[in-house]
Amino acid sequence: MKLLVGLGNPGSAYEGTRHNVGFDALNRLACRAGSPVRRARFQGETAQATLRGNSVLLLWPLTWMNLSGASVLAARDFYKIDHTDILIICDDFQLPTETIRIRSSGSAGGQNGLADTLARLGETTVPRLRIGIGPVEPGWTSSDFVLGKFSKSQRPAMDVLLERAADAAEEWVALGIEAAMNRYN
Repeated sequence: MKLLVGLGNPGSAYEGTRHNVGFDALNRLACRAGSPVRRARFQGETAQATLRGNSVLLLWPLTWMNLSGASVLAARDFYKIDHTDILIICDDFQLPTETIRIRSSGSAGGQNGLADTLARLGETTVPRLRIGIGPVEPGWTSSDFVLGKFSKSQRPAMDVLLERAADAAEEWVALGIEAAMNRYN
């Protein structure tokens, strides 16, 4: 089984924010899998799904972004999932909007939810799919920017990008990290 984790903040106040694109991409994957029933587990919501014939667990941590690792660790330990079979999907304000980047390992690059997850798992060799939301607009702090919502003019491009991110996650599930990196980076 593979574990796909979308990072974000819980609650309606954060819906549609830049910081919640991980949740948004995972929602698209859930729709593609027939909108499986979500259950409250592992300090989050989970859904068992099938993507391209492969069994996956979708996880939306509800611990707040900066504490996401607690939820991921609980799911990993319960299912005894190898780190290479976990994909963390998150925002990245260092990447330009309309860009995604998939990596098999590395640093958190300033993304606090990813940093907490890597620290709690004790590994940096955890695949991640970063969705570009940057750069931070002039006059904004990075925290205000990521917690802000996309403008009406930005929304169509983000919808396309979220579909592309979901495509990349499915490619990772079906064909592995190298194939996903070669096709989507």
